[in-house]
Amino acid sequence: MRIITIFVMLSFFTLTKAQVRLDKPEVYFGASAGVTESMVIFKPAVSQGYLLGYNGGIVFRYIAEKNVGMQAELNFSQRGWTEATGLYTRHLNYIELPFMTHIYMGKKNRVFLNFGPKISYLISENVVRNETSNIELQHITKTENPFDYGLCAGLGFLINIKGSIYQLDTRANYGLSDVFSNTKSDYFETSNNLNVSVNLAWLFQTE
Repeated sequence: MRIITIFVMLSFFTLTKAQVRLDKPEVYFGASAGVTESMVIFKPAVSQGYLLGYNGGIVFRYIAEKNVGMQAELNFSQRGWTEATGLYTRHLNYIELPFMTHIYMGKKNRVFLNFGPKISYLISENVVRNETSNIELQHITKTENPFDYGLCAGLGFLINIKGSIYQLDTRANYGLSDVFSNTKSDYFETSNNLNVSVNLAWLFQTE
């Protein structure tokens, strides 16, 4: 919670320090799609590789100050983990809502930074592979905490071609809640989602 508070305060500070207002706000809508690489940070540790998945959704961006705005999204995000043995893989499928500060440089073509908190909810999960003969807790336990909250941050650039905006960005996402229960009597102390994504997006400006 302390990390989220720092991010929120930083976002608020950035927005309030932006003194140069635009003559007319910029409002954008669009869609994005991309790929993810995910794992779950377990303690005690579980040896893993990165699990390839996909994500995508809709994007809303509002800019009223020079170089600073906000961006909200509604996405489907495929997460989960694959173990280093290659014998066990599970997908965790979330609907997520990031709410981020958007900082940019440039006029027509821009580079930008997005960062802020996000919330997610698990809508389904499925075991893709289970060929192990060992019965491990993470294999037999379904997700116990469907609600996930965390932080995200990423960099990107966009190109404006005759009013159509095409952008590429990469983002890191870290969950502060746990996939499995973490009371004193539980085996795992932590089980946090961690993933990175690369997305392509198309946006159009309404104003």
